[in-house]
Amino acid sequence: MYLKKIYAHGFKSFADNITIEIKDGITGIVGPNGSGKSNVVDAIKWVLGEQSTKSLRGGNQMRDVIFGGSKDLEAMNKASVVLTFDNTDHYLNSEFPEIEVKRVIYKTGEGEYFINNQKVR
Repeated sequence: MYLKKIYAHGFKSFADNITIEIKDGITGIVGPNGSGKSNVVDAIKWVLGEQSTKSLRGGNQMRDVIFGGSKDLEAMNKASVVLTFDNTDHYLNSEFPEIEVKRVIYKTGEGEYFINNQKVR
């Protein structure tokens, strides 16, 4: 089992959809200061259940991870992150060759988790 893909929309600095495909070998994320490299790590931690906004370098409330807008883009109403894991070795006890874990938070502060698009607690 390994992390195969990261998808984020509306999470922190990711106003546009981002998809990061992780291939065999070494995958690195590079860019200038302020380009969102640390937000990729925060997105992974968040979708896996991080509850501390301080640990996510955010504000006082979890909904602070939602893109807040800029001079060119409006603020978002929700943030979502999806991690896709390759499970062809069936490390996780599932018949699915891929497992998707998704977390969504809305401006209201309500949030949801999904596994393979099935809502879970």
